[in-house]
Amino acid sequence: MSVAPTGIATTATEESHSHHPQGLGRLALGAIGVVFGDIGTSPLYAFRETFANPHHPLPLDNAHILGVISLIFWSMMIVVSVKYVAIIMRADNRGEGGSLALLALVSGQTKTRRWSRGIVLLGVFATALFYGDSMITPAVTVLGAVEGLAVAAPAFGSFVLPIAITILIVLFKIQRSGTERVGLFFGPVMLVYFTAIAVLGIMSFVQTPEVLFALSPHYAAQFFLIEPVRGFLALGSVVLAVTGAEALYADMGHFGRRPIGLSWLVFVLPALMLNYMGQGALLVREGAAALESPFYMLAPEGLQLPLVILATAAAVIASQAVITGAFSVTQQAIQLGFMPRLRIEHTSAATAGQIYIPLINWMLMVMVILLVLFFRSSSNLTSAYGIAVTGAMLIDTCLLGVALTRLWKWPLYAALPLLGLFFLVDGAYFLANLTKVPSGGWFPLLVGFIIFTFLTTWSTGRKLMIQRLREGTMPIHIFIDSAAGAASRVPGTAIFMTSSPEGVPHALLHNLKHNKVLHERIILLTVKIMSQPYWPEGERAKLDDLGHGFHRLVLRFGFMEEADVPSALKRVEMAGGAFKMMDTSFFLSRQTLLAAERPGMSVWREKLFSWMLRNAESAMEFFRLPTNRVVELGSQVEI
Repeated sequence: MSVAPTGIATTATEESHSHHPQGLGRLALGAIGVVFGDIGTSPLYAFRETFANPHHPLPLDNAHILGVISLIFWSMMIVVSVKYVAIIMRADNRGEGGSLALLALVSGQTKTRRWSRGIVLLGVFATALFYGDSMITPAVTVLGAVEGLAVAAPAFGSFVLPIAITILIVLFKIQRSGTERVGLFFGPVMLVYFTAIAVLGIMSFVQTPEVLFALSPHYAAQFFLIEPVRGFLALGSVVLAVTGAEALYADMGHFGRRPIGLSWLVFVLPALMLNYMGQGALLVREGAAALESPFYMLAPEGLQLPLVILATAAAVIASQAVITGAFSVTQQAIQLGFMPRLRIEHTSAATAGQIYIPLINWMLMVMVILLVLFFRSSSNLTSAYGIAVTGAMLIDTCLLGVALTRLWKWPLYAALPLLGLFFLVDGAYFLANLTKVPSGGWFPLLVGFIIFTFLTTWSTGRKLMIQRLREGTMPIHIFIDSAAGAASRVPGTAIFMTSSPEGVPHALLHNLKHNKVLHERIILLTVKIMSQPYWPEGERAKLDDLGHGFHRLVLRFGFMEEADVPSALKRVEMAGGAFKMMDTSFFLSRQTLLAAERPGMSVWREKLFSWMLRNAESAMEFFRLPTNRVVELGSQVEI
């Protein structure tokens, strides 16, 4: 191993280091195309499922319809507008957002606390839940959009599943080529989509203008007073209207807080609410006759097929954003030490964030297609949808509590009422979604627990392995004094990569033992992944001259950066001259783990960690080392 994460620590909030050269309007348009796809496609199924779900059927009367509209509106205001846009998005880690970035930001303030490990585990579990969400979102959005064929052209109803699966397969297959070119069309397509659903909503509610009264919280409160139990259960479907809210925070690094907030408040929120009020007005007028698909029935008959095509395009864009998010979260997890090294391909020379991870892509594709085949309809899939999202939202609120009280030093009288409101809303949604566990909600929880086990096993195993490697390590100055004059020196540079900036690397000891020579210049190189997304280029390298041609070099990278070691070495000229790759050899140590009855992890987790280590990408590929300049030396380690 040659990555030594610093852990997750930072000491203070920082101003964003992201600089967006484009104008605010252009960034806001880009945000509409990328950030709001998930929440933007919720009208396809959210309103329908609140009334049509067999677990909590609601009467189609004015009180319930207005109550649901009111719940959706106030959920968007509290969860999205206040919690994410106004508050959480201020907790940026050098401009980056997302559960791992928030965890990296706040955990430094809790590392001396007894409950600091609990905070870290919560953040890791939120990441694990994200993967469950990233499997369900493409399935439910694409299937929900294509199901409009059964409304627009009933004769094609039997082709819904094959068409949805075909679209999903094509979507995952194009990931390797990158999304930079396709992404240029995301903004305009979503702009047309949001405009269309807003216009359709207006056309409907002008015929039944009383639905405007639903914006009053009075109707949301009355909804629970009429039927408390069914009202609570209905929250499990109402929350579908705000799924995707966490994407605003996760994508903050690409667009910035102001453009995302502007596009949400000025354009996306009004468009969504106009459509939901239009669907409500349609149900007020036509009742159960429109319940099959109130979204598509808003459109005149001749426009339903074009609406299906437009909604399908929006669903593909929403799915693309989630897949890209899975790649980004995986990269962060690898860099922060929660996941083994995986092959990461960069699909754009100009944009660092454009990456493709083959293993994640194909695993997601298989799981998404299995979900479509198993559940067969968006209505069935919504039973599995929501638990992962609400769980992640609840964890974000926990991390926000630490940020408010420990990071920003808010007084308790100001922080507690706000946190109380967020915990009440998020807790109610999460508990309501737990009632879906028997009918499909078990799936994201199962995925979350499996991935959580993998993430924590890798993190703990790495720490144990590094600890075992350090045991009995010879101090470097003793080694230099004894070996420098005794061994023959040969021309060139040898770089020994080590996870510890202390002691003698095992690869160096093995090389001296077997080859009985030392190079003229020896670099003990440690790569550290820092707890901020980007590290200043001027502070990338830290070098110590140990004497006799030995140098200890530490290269620092942010957790959003590619750890390209040769590129970084080109900028280091203070270790006896510039590095020439043709005169440089990289020595890596490859560990073989032996599961042993030693304190640390249970044997089954040790075996799991050993399997993950064997299947991780080699350090040579991960650090972009020249293949013809690498020597690997093996060793055995008991954990």
